[in-house]
Amino acid sequence: MHRLTRDAIEHAARLVYQVMPATAQYPWPLLAERLGCTVWVKHENHTPTGAFKVRGGITFMHWLRREHPAVTGIVTATRGNHGQSLALAAKAQGLRALIVVPEGNSTEKNAAMRGFGSEVVEHGRDFDEAREEAARLAHDQGLYLVPPFHTELVKGVATYALELFTAAPDLDTVYVPIGCGSGICGVIAARDALGLSTEVVGVVSTEAAAAKLSFEAGTLQETASANTFADGLAVRKPIPQAFAVYATGAQRMVSVSEALIAEAMRIYYTDTHNLAEGAGAASLAALVQERERMQGKKVGVILSGGNIDRSVYAAVIAE
Repeated sequence: MHRLTRDAIEHAARLVYQVMPATAQYPWPLLAERLGCTVWVKHENHTPTGAFKVRGGITFMHWLRREHPAVTGIVTATRGNHGQSLALAAKAQGLRALIVVPEGNSTEKNAAMRGFGSEVVEHGRDFDEAREEAARLAHDQGLYLVPPFHTELVKGVATYALELFTAAPDLDTVYVPIGCGSGICGVIAARDALGLSTEVVGVVSTEAAAAKLSFEAGTLQETASANTFADGLAVRKPIPQAFAVYATGAQRMVSVSEALIAEAMRIYYTDTHNLAEGAGAASLAALVQERERMQGKKVGVILSGGNIDRSVYAAVIAE
């Protein structure tokens, strides 16, 4: 992925703002009291799809329309948020959207994708198998295969980081959850474009730690499974282009347990009355884990989304 300029990210922001306003970032006082540092939360749970990925969908579809005008439809694989993003953006451009999800995927995310106008197909035991099916369908049905990671997706996603850094340019550290990597790559791109020295820390689940293992080994590592309830983190194989960016642009990687992610979801509710899905709470979980290290600092956490099934959330909150 080539380095993004401030102009490129600002141009992407203008496209994004045709569909949605900028999201808020707040330094929540009860989080500061709890953790002993200033905690800025970036509220990507407040987008039209309830997650950050909608930004990338918007910029990607503009690029697709410009560069591939003959395309009539797209196909992609997702656990939900990427799919909602592309469903909304494809419909706005008059394109068919076919979304492949793994079997047993979130019923509420599936319903949301259909609500935004896409067809949803269930296939495979996990995200990586759904990706293989999406590639097959693209070939068979003449659809454009949208990858989980692409420069145009990152360009759109980087707009949330531009908003955060504009509001709080003096952050010492930002914690970012990692699934396929567009989020952390967008944060790194915006930080570098603005010439800031903020440390970017990637966050994975202990049950889906491929990105952390790869970062520490310096080469791509794959895990046998990715059985985390934080479905936005449930990736067995890092995306090589994303790894190339965060391998050099991130300061370090942190893995958090399922129990700590659930605790962070409860903390978000108690201290801010915001709903966070598992991946959305992972950054706060990492800050809770590293609270001693962050005493007195200014810290950003990305609340990347709030799309979690009611039954799952109810069980987490009841603990």
